[in-house]
Amino acid sequence: MRTFNVIAFLATFLFFSCEKVIELVPEEQPPKLVVDGYIESGQPPRVIITRSLAYFDKLTPTMLTESFVRNADVRVSDGLRSVRLREYGIPIPGGTVFFYSVDTSNPAALMLGEFNKTYKLTISKDGETFEANTTIPDLTKKSDSLWWEPAPNNPDTNRVVVFARVADPPGLGNYIRYYTSRNDSAYFPGLNSVFDDNIVDGITYEIQVFRGQDRNQEFDQDEFGFFRRGDRVKVKLTNIDKATYDFWRTWEQNQQNVGNPFSVPIKVLSNISNGAIGIWGGYAAQELSLNIPR
Repeated sequence: MRTFNVIAFLATFLFFSCEKVIELVPEEQPPKLVVDGYIESGQPPRVIITRSLAYFDKLTPTMLTESFVRNADVRVSDGLRSVRLREYGIPIPGGTVFFYSVDTSNPAALMLGEFNKTYKLTISKDGETFEANTTIPDLTKKSDSLWWEPAPNNPDTNRVVVFARVADPPGLGNYIRYYTSRNDSAYFPGLNSVFDDNIVDGITYEIQVFRGQDRNQEFDQDEFGFFRRGDRVKVKLTNIDKATYDFWRTWEQNQQNVGNPFSVPIKVLSNISNGAIGIWGGYAAQELSLNIPR
């Protein structure tokens, strides 16, 4: 028995003595241009431009305000004409949010999104140019109805679930992103908000519409997906192109993997040129509403 203990001790000593301490030093990267831009059917373009921040920096309202890219030359072209976007600022607690959109004081600069049109975004700043193209598809994938049902197997009788009937046209390549609004709030995308038609091609199907998530708020697992009796619900269903679908699909996968040491790294697929990251997306929008009685 004593011999066994000595051997075990030696094996343990050798095991730990062979460990090597590995120090991970994050690589320093210069800030990248980050674009969050869109043009929706019947709406003007809107573009937010920022610079990326270091991963381990402690964020403050001042840092966030200073990350916005100011005084850039931002233009949108539909192939026939080009309009220069104007910079706007919206005060918020602790800072200001800056974005670019059409100059509302100049009717000649008005541009609204149209079905089946391609739009080119060009951003020029400090001698660099960044470009992206997106298409607003035709509104081919539609929903004809919304309805609600009591939440199944749930003791809270005020909770309900919402369903939609969606018709997918024949032929693969129809991509959608959806958003919901509750009691006249802003529209928020679902936790998984984008879908292709690989398994629903050419059919009409019924699907639960999970309530959109405000990603600036702490995630509430107990309320995930549910609406409540008395809610005024609006659903926005948008048809999008492949590049827009790929961006949001990989962005959502990446976000859901954060903090999971066993997850597979996901590269977010941007459509912005010249090393910038982000999305310039076109959206063909359909809106539906539903009043849930108390």
